Amino acid sequence: MTYTIKQVAEKTHLSIYTLRFYDKQGLLPFVSRDQSGYRAFTDGDLLLLHTLSCLKDTGMKISDIRQYMTLVMQGPSSIPQRQQLLRTHRDAVLAQQRAIARNLQEVDRKLSLYDSPMATDLVGLELAAARKEKTANGLPDPFSKLR
Repeated sequence: MTYTIKQVAEKTHLSIYTLRFYDKQGLLPFVSRDQSGYRAFTDGDLLLLHTLSCLKDTGMKISDIRQYMTLVMQGPSSIPQRQQLLRTHRDAVLAQQRAIARNLQEVDRKLSLYDSPMATDLVGLELAAARKEKTANGLPDPFSKLR
């Protein structure tokens, strides 16, 4: 079975514009064209498109995705290069996850503060400390507009 670009856009939740952009960027070398010159996607193409979307959604650069798809088109002989490319990307994704986890801890800390029955008093103390620090360093009080 084959799918039109419109059907693929509906199935993948990617816009037709995005699919055309990917094609122009050399990310869809596996997609054939029918007798009329229209892109004709197969189920196998959808699987590769899913992989492409996962790589893009996890921050892989277009140039690296293009390299990966080029390797895919080379067949089994390129497996070691694909592994290296994906391992490097995986390490970058894990580093992003760790950074997000650290940032989420700060968000949770602030929510915990604001959820506290003493939130108003605690935030007032933070504000007073910030003002005192500005004054001690000879800086204007940017919080004076709050009054």
